[in-house]
Amino acid sequence: MKPNALSSSSPLPSHVRRIAVVGVTGSGKTTLAIALAARLHVPHIEIDALHWLPGWEHVSDEELRRRVEAATRGPGWVTDGNYSVVRDLVWERAQAVVWLDYPLAVILWRLWRRTWQRVLSKETLWGSNTERFWTQFLSRDSLFLWALRTFKRRRQTYTAMIACPEYAHLLIYRFRRPAETQAWLDAL
Repeated sequence: MKPNALSSSSPLPSHVRRIAVVGVTGSGKTTLAIALAARLHVPHIEIDALHWLPGWEHVSDEELRRRVEAATRGPGWVTDGNYSVVRDLVWERAQAVVWLDYPLAVILWRLWRRTWQRVLSKETLWGSNTERFWTQFLSRDSLFLWALRTFKRRRQTYTAMIACPEYAHLLIYRFRRPAETQAWLDAL
């Protein structure tokens, strides 16, 4: 095991206040990041909120980098998101990465449940956007297709990244089951 790779039962050291939460779409990144930020009394930075504009338009990569750079200047924060264009900024400043590496069946179930809830409630998301049934369940832009397309790639990417020397400063928490994650969070 790499020096910065921790078991899921390892506690979070009290000095750690900058954390990146990553995982496949629908794994529960935002939910965990909100809870973690509340426990640590630090801001939650949802990278989707910095990325999306009304009408499902998005800011340029340069603007996203500027927004994330500004948001992560502080002494403490918890981010959530998988945006590779800003990963170097976040991971260089972070002290820990929490990786929700759940089985695909868990992710798809969570994504299905969340998406139905958002479609039915017309929940307002970033940039005043809402998820629609057709788009999410029956189109090429479906989050389910995105989760299927990126599942294996995310696992390969994060496995390689946590082995990179430039990220040796990071504590890595890799959770493979939601119960592991919840037990770790409850212990904080």
